Amino acid sequence: MRTVIDLGNAIRSALRLFGFNMPAGPGSGGARAFERRVEQHLAEQPGLVSVVLPLLEAWRAARKQVAQHESSIRAEVRSDERCQLLMTVPGVGHLNAVAFVAAIGDTKAFPSGRTAAAWIGLTPRRYQSGEINMQGRISRHGDKLLRSYLYEAAAHILTRAKTDSALKRWGTALREKVGFKRANVAVAGKLAVTLFAMLRTGKPFEADGVAA
Repeated sequence: MRTVIDLGNAIRSALRLFGFNMPAGPGSGGARAFERRVEQHLAEQPGLVSVVLPLLEAWRAARKQVAQHESSIRAEVRSDERCQLLMTVPGVGHLNAVAFVAAIGDTKAFPSGRTAAAWIGLTPRRYQSGEINMQGRISRHGDKLLRSYLYEAAAHILTRAKTDSALKRWGTALREKVGFKRANVAVAGKLAVTLFAMLRTGKPFEADGVAA
C-alpha cells in the first residue's frame, strides 16, 4: 500500500510540473477516477507518456498485487476459527483479527492479557521514585502495525459501532473525561486484553461483559 501511495504521489508531482493538478483526498473519486484523469492528461499532452506511463503501469501492478494479498488474507481468515472468533467483537475486522492471531500466537506464552498488552506496547509506563508513583504514556514497544490496527478498532467502537457493549460504555465515559485521543488509546489496551482472553477461553465477545 505504501508503494501504491508513493507511486500515486510521483504521478501527481510529474503532472503538476506541466500544469495538471490532480485532486487528492476523500473527494477525489478514488483509484478509478485517478486513473481516468491520468489517462486524459496523457492524451492531452503526449509528450508526458514516456515519463508518466511507466509510473502508471507500476501503480497498476502494485494495486493488483495488493488486491491479491487482500484476497489471500481474507481466505486465510475465513478458514481460521481463531480469527472468526475475534471478529465477533464490533470493530474487529479481518486485518485486526489476523494481525492479533499472528502476533500473539500461543496464549500460553503470556501469563495474562495485561502482559500481552504490555508486549504490544499498550500498557502505560509507571514512574516511581520516592513518594512519586504515577502513570505515564504507553510504552509503544512491540508490534507497531498491530497497535495501529487496535487503535482503528478502538476508534470504531467509540465512534461508529452500533452495538452497545460494556467496552463501548466504558470508553465513552472515559472520552468525556480525558478526550478522544487518550480514550482511544485506553480502549485499544482494553481491547487487546479482551481479545487475548477470547483466544485463551475460546468464548465469543459478550457485549454485556465487564471490560477487561
